[in-house]
Amino acid sequence: MSRPLNRRAHGWIWPLVIPLVIGLAFTLTWSSPAGADAGADTSRAGIGDALDTILADPLLKGGAAGVVVADADSGAVLYQHRPDDRLMPASNTKLFTSAAAMGLLGPGHRFRTDVLTDGSRNGRVLRGDLYLRGTGDPTMLAADYDRLAKDVADAGITRVTGRLIADDTRFDAQRVGRSWAADDESSYYAAQISALTLAPDTDYDAGSVIVEVAPGAAAGDRPKVTVTPPNAYVRIDNRATTGGGTLTVERQHGSNTITVSGALPAGAATVKEWVSVWAPTGYATSVFADALERHGVRVAGPTRLGRAAPADARTLAAHRSMPLKELLIPFMKLSNNIHAEALTKAIGHETAGRGSWDAGLAAIADWLKKRGVDTGAVRQVDGSGLSRMDNIAAGRLTELLLSVRDEPWYADWYASLPVACAPDRFVGGTLRTRMCSTPAAGNARGKTGSLTGASALSGYVTDADGRELVYSVVLNNYLASSVKNLEDAIVVTLAKSGEGHAEAVRPRAVRGDSAATAATADAGLECSWDKPRGC
Repeated sequence: MSRPLNRRAHGWIWPLVIPLVIGLAFTLTWSSPAGADAGADTSRAGIGDALDTILADPLLKGGAAGVVVADADSGAVLYQHRPDDRLMPASNTKLFTSAAAMGLLGPGHRFRTDVLTDGSRNGRVLRGDLYLRGTGDPTMLAADYDRLAKDVADAGITRVTGRLIADDTRFDAQRVGRSWAADDESSYYAAQISALTLAPDTDYDAGSVIVEVAPGAAAGDRPKVTVTPPNAYVRIDNRATTGGGTLTVERQHGSNTITVSGALPAGAATVKEWVSVWAPTGYATSVFADALERHGVRVAGPTRLGRAAPADARTLAAHRSMPLKELLIPFMKLSNNIHAEALTKAIGHETAGRGSWDAGLAAIADWLKKRGVDTGAVRQVDGSGLSRMDNIAAGRLTELLLSVRDEPWYADWYASLPVACAPDRFVGGTLRTRMCSTPAAGNARGKTGSLTGASALSGYVTDADGRELVYSVVLNNYLASSVKNLEDAIVVTLAKSGEGHAEAVRPRAVRGDSAATAATADAGLECSWDKPRGC
């Protein structure tokens, strides 16, 4: 997901202006000797010239590009352009994080959320404290907290004499990643990371709420504002009116007051905005406390946050997440930043007993190094790629893509990669509207990535001869609104080419409403960022 490119990150503006769709026109055939960098296997005549031509596009003038193509079976490099230049990989960073999570936590890893007590029972009264303990599950829903509360009630408890204590100590207290942009604070894709959190939807956008704004009946009326899940943790400051103008939804810095301002036209569709909360531990605990009350369990004492449950506390109720191999689907298909960071801290706890970014990233680097990735030439400071301090070369991404093919869990990991032009959002993901009506459609798999001035696409594609290729394309420092059409042109070129021939695809912007282009409203953004449209 990373950070939206050229988009106001903390508010949704009405109306949304739809830009020109970026498409592909397929021209030019190349058969001259490859123009790849030294070290590439030039047996495939024309691949070098074809890809060099795409990289010479004016969109990249003054920018930087790292591109590597290799034979998946032999590992032979077929093309490379500045393979060792460290560039911002954006969400391609998730390739490192997800693979290391499968290797270090295992495909069957499940997050656990428990309700515990150190008190004693006296009939329906629990004399002591009630603990809600999390281990970082980013898929917890309000319904899951409700089931935990029901389990406590079903155990025959109707009153707790002590306090409700939230134990989020599995992770450290550092809530946001290194150098994350301040103006992303209220954006769901930059939500704070906690071992106790809550997602408002089955995309599992943990640490956020969904704010819905519907216009009033007449001009001048206040719009109706609702929050999902319903909770008292966030406060809505509704300053908006029904009428002409723009609507903005944003959370105030350092608080849980969400301000709705501006105007929404009468008769307009309901606007939905995903907004991060401040201190998600309190958010999750508040929703759980409300669920306890609904199920007839009264807690006499106050709520306390951030305290560890005693070692001898007994379990009253427990929830287990889906296994990691299933969690990879929403994580990778929709490029979920919060999942990446939760897994990074979970790796830290698993390997070093510390749920911190430093511990998790050290374990990821060590795991990658053992699989042949030159981690001495990598800087990774978070799990998602949201930080602009992440620096990874296309050559290092290719090393990973080649090495994981021998892992026992590779099939599950490979299945989590978005598929070009596959319409189901949990299959196509962030590639579901790209490369349609080309040989790459339903063929190419890859992880996308975007920051302002940084774009990447790395994965696998089968060429015209049926040979599987590994590719990595990392583009930086361009001024165009998007260069994703160049990435697509490279991958489609690979899909159309075979041994002894290469057919280069010339990317260009086109107007049109064909099935191949109509679904993409803005090729410069990953669809997972624009939740109202979505992937």
